[in-house]
Amino acid sequence: MRPPSRSTDRAAQALAALRRRLNLADERGSAALEFIVVGMLLLVPVVYLIISLGLVQGQALGVEAAARHIARTVAVSTDDTDARAEAARVLDAVVEEYGLDPASVDIALDCRPASTRCPEAGATVVVTVSARVSLPLVPPVLGLERLASIPVDASAAQKVSRYWGTQ
Repeated sequence: MRPPSRSTDRAAQALAALRRRLNLADERGSAALEFIVVGMLLLVPVVYLIISLGLVQGQALGVEAAARHIARTVAVSTDDTDARAEAARVLDAVVEEYGLDPASVDIALDCRPASTRCPEAGATVVVTVSARVSLPLVPPVLGLERLASIPVDASAAQKVSRYWGTQ
């Protein structure tokens, strides 16, 4: 083993003096700072996730309500013209109530068993409503708002009276 040289002794002494001057050995308060930094790094994504899931859930409830109410409205309407007018009115009310984007809402009306006319007396009306939920804080550049959107859809079935259209 070699004896310590003057240069290593001076380096060690300079490092010790620097630590004393900067007080690097004292770590008081660093735990609180680390807690705040790590807490913020974890809290921001969790809050964003909660907000996003809340928006998706609200929109999912909206399309479910729209499908259910439109199916019921079509089933109890007096004729085809009345059914379409009432379905449009119900859709407008649900879009306003739940804050759905009217441009992203699509409706599909189908009857079982398949017939030439839909709706028809005695058939089962199946209404499918779909929409897209845009995630919050996504800028509308380069089509990101379309890519960062989640599709939601719901279906509802309602039996049409066998006396439908005869009143």
